[in-house]
Amino acid sequence: MTAPLDGIDLVVFDKDGTLIDFHAMWSAWPADLATRLEAATGRDLRAPLFAMLGYDAETERPVANGRLAAAPMTRIRDATLDVLLDAGLSAPEAHAALAVAWHAPDPVELATPVTDLADLFGALRSSGRRIAVATSDDRAPTLRTLAAFGVGDLVDATLGADDRVQGKPAPDMVLAICGALGIAPGRTAVVGDSAADLSMGRAARVGRCIGVLSGVGTAADLAPLADVMLASIAELRPA
Repeated sequence: MTAPLDGIDLVVFDKDGTLIDFHAMWSAWPADLATRLEAATGRDLRAPLFAMLGYDAETERPVANGRLAAAPMTRIRDATLDVLLDAGLSAPEAHAALAVAWHAPDPVELATPVTDLADLFGALRSSGRRIAVATSDDRAPTLRTLAAFGVGDLVDATLGADDRVQGKPAPDMVLAICGALGIAPGRTAVVGDSAADLSMGRAARVGRCIGVLSGVGTAADLAPLADVMLASIAELRPA
């Protein structure tokens, strides 16, 4: 059987749900945001906010293809403003409430790695492979997270939602990374926990799309797009 990384020179990882525990980072955030917004506005906003985010309050988990699972924070912020406007706030009231309530999870304090990233990335680099991260999060928190785990120097390229490259599921992030590192998409693997990650890889015509079940996507979500399915990147050891 072909090993997941046979014929692969570059591995492009998603971040949340792939490198780090998505639920530890994000599951408490929607309820906290709702509490802050309700305090700022005096309105009952949980139902429309959670529906917009794609968040199941009973399970405290995101919906696999919802905004919380895949959209950049700037777009989520804009959509949150729309929720406030739809609730009847004036534009000045909505902007003021959002300015008071908006916050993002701490990218270091709440980040829990799925596996020993330094060990995995070191093994990949020792095997001659390059490493990149393509995320729907912004660049600065992504770099802080990688640095906190001691792997910043092992990552050859990083692209975030604020890097002015069209985001997932478009192929642009992967193609930009491949171009910068001089590696053909056909020699590249994309590793992710969501359909958006793997759709990005498919659109870029990468050599391998590897789905991991450590984040928001289920086997049913990922199997149609994945060449390989793994429980997590802990199983992604170079041959």
